[in-house]
Amino acid sequence: MVHKDPSAHAIPVTVTDASTAIPVASMVESIVGCKWSVGLLRLLADGCSRPSALLRASTGLSAKVMNERLRKMLRFGIVRRTVLGDKPPVEVEYVLTSFGRRFIGIIEEVRRLQEAVDNGAISESATVRRDAVPRGRLTSR
Repeated sequence: MVHKDPSAHAIPVTVTDASTAIPVASMVESIVGCKWSVGLLRLLADGCSRPSALLRASTGLSAKVMNERLRKMLRFGIVRRTVLGDKPPVEVEYVLTSFGRRFIGIIEEVRRLQEAVDNGAISESATVRRDAVPRGRLTSR
């Protein structure tokens, strides 16, 4: 028997009212700001769905941090948690939602940009240098 975790529906991904919209910029900062989240997302995108497999594939990641990251992604609607079985031991699986697959596209684009910078495909003149903007001036005269 398959049970879906009721907390998976705590924050709706489809929003009709702009005042209740998911703050995507804050979400991206929160998820990408943790070094483990991006790796977990990549593993989920590659089909790894069991917590034990995610933990084995992430050397140095503790179960506590992994569970915190997965819960945060669950709250944002990036992943869906499914509990398989009626009584212990139950199996738990995490899969990307359609919103999560779209979110992975953002992560992939950042990876491609970094790869282009690393390979020299983007010249220095095309990137913003720190000294290009005088400190303290936000607008031009």
